[in-house]
Amino acid sequence: MILTRPILEINFDNILANYKTLQKIAPHAEAAAVVKDDAYGLGAQQVAQRLYNDGGCQSFFVAHGIEGERIRSVVPDAKIFVLQGIGQDSLEAFQRARLIPVISSPEMLEFWKQNKIDGIKPVINIETGLNRLGFRESELAALTNSDKAEFAMVMSHLACGDEKDHFMNEHQLENFRRLKALYFPDLPASLSASDGTFLGAEFQFDMVRLGAALYGINTAPYRENQMKNVVRLLAPVLQIATLPKGDFVGYSATYRAMSQRKIAIVSIGYGDGIPRALSNVGKVFFPRGDRLYEARIIGRISMDNIICDITDIPDVRQGEMAHILDDFYTPDDMGRDCGTIGYEILSRIGKSARTEVSLSANIA
Repeated sequence: MILTRPILEINFDNILANYKTLQKIAPHAEAAAVVKDDAYGLGAQQVAQRLYNDGGCQSFFVAHGIEGERIRSVVPDAKIFVLQGIGQDSLEAFQRARLIPVISSPEMLEFWKQNKIDGIKPVINIETGLNRLGFRESELAALTNSDKAEFAMVMSHLACGDEKDHFMNEHQLENFRRLKALYFPDLPASLSASDGTFLGAEFQFDMVRLGAALYGINTAPYRENQMKNVVRLLAPVLQIATLPKGDFVGYSATYRAMSQRKIAIVSIGYGDGIPRALSNVGKVFFPRGDRLYEARIIGRISMDNIICDITDIPDVRQGEMAHILDDFYTPDDMGRDCGTIGYEILSRIGKSARTEVSLSANIA
């Protein structure tokens, strides 16, 4: 059988298992699931449905109103929080799907006050050191009691939660506690995403926002990853060829064979989400019984193909599936090899319209 398309296998059982593990790590906080960017490229509707039905998850975070509206039908009674907030371009989605905005500026608060949705109380996002979205202290001081009464929760976001001993963690925790006590003493609070959840109970407050760790990413790289890998990416070998000594490979001729080599042309490229930065430094894998062989990527990665050196790997055949991501080579590993992070790798590979997606566990 000849195959030509990559296959992305997504294990929803492992996503659920990761959610339950994170609940145990933060037993006194509500575990909200972050399914923005189509659940990091893995399918927001499927992930949300599984966590809602089988994990008991009652709160979800997305980035934009349109994302929240897309998951509403599968989480009918859950709270859906929208991190980028509400504006004219998303108001109708908020109204139809009864979404909860995270409000990060006085201007957005004014828009909300003019377009309130009955029964919905927003979240206020406050700046504690990341210097991204959020009310600065001078803006908090200008809020009236009526303004403060609009909100149902206060949140912020850590800058360095993945570095356990970074001074910014204590700095932001102290800032968050101080500002909450001063302006919102009676509101529930959320400071931590996945990385901050691992910093301990003092960072967990009333809700933790679980994103990357749900999808197997190691958001606490100072310790062994407690999360299960959730993806396997395979791609077929389209052709096997001999590369003569002295010949070049790929666009711009960035690789030249110093001896005769055997090569495999694999049907996956940057059009399928593989970073071009893996050119001449990345690898794919071919299992052989209890042994795993690495095949170095040689030459430039193109839109549709990578070329790898299989000289020392026995019995590679046309049509065989090369392992691009697996339990033994995770998105974190690929991110490390090309100078990015596992978050970006997941987001890339899940969005290719031409990759066949296989659900390796029941999502019903």
